[in-house]
Amino acid sequence: MKQLLLLTLLFSLFFAKTFSQTGIAVPEMSHCDTQAINFLNTYNIPGMTYALTKNGKLVYSRAFGNADINGNEAMQPYHMLRVASVSKPITAIGIMHLVEQGMISLSDKVFGVGGLLENHWYFSTANITDNRVYDITVQHLLEHTAGWNRNVNCFPNPTTPYPWHFSGCDPIVAPLHVTQTFGEANPAKEEHLIRFVLEKTLDNAPGTTYAYSNMGFLILSEIIEEISGQDYEDWMQYQIFLGLGVYDMHIGQNQLVDKMEREGEYIGNGYTTKDIYGNGQNVPWEYGGMNVNAMDGHGGWIATARDLVRLLSAVDGFSSRPDILEPSTITEMATASSANQFYAKGWQVNNANNWWHTGAIDGTASILVRTSGEYTWAIVLNKRIVDGTSNAFWAALDGLGWNCVNGTTTFPTHDLFEAPTNNASALQVTGRTTNSMDLHWVPGNGGQQIVVAKEILGTTRMSSAFQAYPIDGTDYTANDQFGSGDDLGDGTFVVFNGTGNSMTLSGLNENSNYAIRVYDYKKNAANGNNALYLLGNAVTIEESPSSLGIKEDELRKNIKIYPNPTTDDVTVEVLSNIDIKTIEIFDVTGRLLKTKHKNFEKISLKNYSKGIYFIRVKDSSSHITKQIIKQ
Repeated sequence: MKQLLLLTLLFSLFFAKTFSQTGIAVPEMSHCDTQAINFLNTYNIPGMTYALTKNGKLVYSRAFGNADINGNEAMQPYHMLRVASVSKPITAIGIMHLVEQGMISLSDKVFGVGGLLENHWYFSTANITDNRVYDITVQHLLEHTAGWNRNVNCFPNPTTPYPWHFSGCDPIVAPLHVTQTFGEANPAKEEHLIRFVLEKTLDNAPGTTYAYSNMGFLILSEIIEEISGQDYEDWMQYQIFLGLGVYDMHIGQNQLVDKMEREGEYIGNGYTTKDIYGNGQNVPWEYGGMNVNAMDGHGGWIATARDLVRLLSAVDGFSSRPDILEPSTITEMATASSANQFYAKGWQVNNANNWWHTGAIDGTASILVRTSGEYTWAIVLNKRIVDGTSNAFWAALDGLGWNCVNGTTTFPTHDLFEAPTNNASALQVTGRTTNSMDLHWVPGNGGQQIVVAKEILGTTRMSSAFQAYPIDGTDYTANDQFGSGDDLGDGTFVVFNGTGNSMTLSGLNENSNYAIRVYDYKKNAANGNNALYLLGNAVTIEESPSSLGIKEDELRKNIKIYPNPTTDDVTVEVLSNIDIKTIEIFDVTGRLLKTKHKNFEKISLKNYSKGIYFIRVKDSSSHITKQIIKQ
């Protein structure tokens, strides 16, 4: 028997996968690394990001395994992943902020005369037949007691040309049926999904029965939009995230081709469905089979684990870090509802004063935890388990943080939150020659910056130029001669490292374009003398030396963009007979927000948050990029 056990152990060790481990190593917590790797091996999960705080300090920020489908890219702490229903406590934080500001109250009715969404552009035309809908309050939505029960069937039997059948009544799983019902274009929008349940009979009287509801939190997203007049994502980022230095949280996209810069990739369980775009194609659920972009406040966010705990540490009710909500508001948010002693307002809770939430969609599993002992942790995976071992999988995922904390006898004293919260801005180019250019920027609050540059050919999105980034805890050698400094790994070279606000970049090819970016970083005793880089809102420009810039200079002289700064519209004025092909608007991450074509003058920034944007004007052979600040 002993020989058999030994052979079994050797077999397991031989065939166990070797997972990469990234992030700043913490010797005192190496057992947490081992537990994470064992978990990935046991459940055949490709990758994980993992962050843990103690007494308000980020002591552990690690990643394991692979970030991509092909297994060629190591997962890093900077990778964002879909967090699914961990989006619900994020939305709850936003709603409680509105309550605290006196803009809404928990007892406010949502629909009908006097309701928060009374004048909503789409819901006001809904055919509501159950008058109890008009009794639903904000608190009911937060506590899953609005009256809808997604387990009670409301879908029809399969019909051509939609050969599927879903049980229950959660329209997020049947977007084609929703658009067919209302005669709307695919893919279904948030409002279409909400209207679908509004026109169904409630299963319970509002406020009486707990029944988990994705649509309830989707409605909370709409309340934020209606009250603020802004897009839900934009409002959350400006009102909640930016003041905390949280830049790596965004509403996700549906297709692999549209994933954000530094977003990981998702591995499903082999299940397919009809694509949400109505093309009739069978596609994986994780890519094109579900509308992540329309999940908003119930399941749409992508995030890094460390930004999740950064946010949680700002609402945890402990004094170690400043909270963004008042103590009474936090207490209200974490108080269990009368209908379910284990669910509060966007949080699962227990009698030990621990809060948490889990999330799961195809390709993702996540957990976010706050304990009464002043620990928080976030763990996000790029695959979930749906077979017969799923209960054990969730129990093991829940146990990772507890086992890590309980197995640590001495915690490190460093704080990996001791990092920049504002990046350098106003990156500009002057003094071009055939092989050089002068760079200028306004430093952020890191104390030091690195400037990186990469030669690119025909890139249509500024963000797509970079696939490699500075790694926390790594020091880099710079050289202002392009190609002579450290290479981050994809031909992105470090051309400046230090303090200051300008440099001359030389050694350039006059026939090439270059993507250039500035990252702030901080390195001090408080963070363990680890260089910690802020990636999330780094400013990027695309420029070329002067020989390619002759036409560019002409374009720059004849295009006027004003006012700058602006509070609303920006005017693009063409001063001569130049054939403008496109005008593109980017955010600070390089994400393309909008494309306009010729024969127009004004660009509205009304629905965008305050901050930095870029406008790129293209003619047939060159382009200029100008930074715009919205106040």
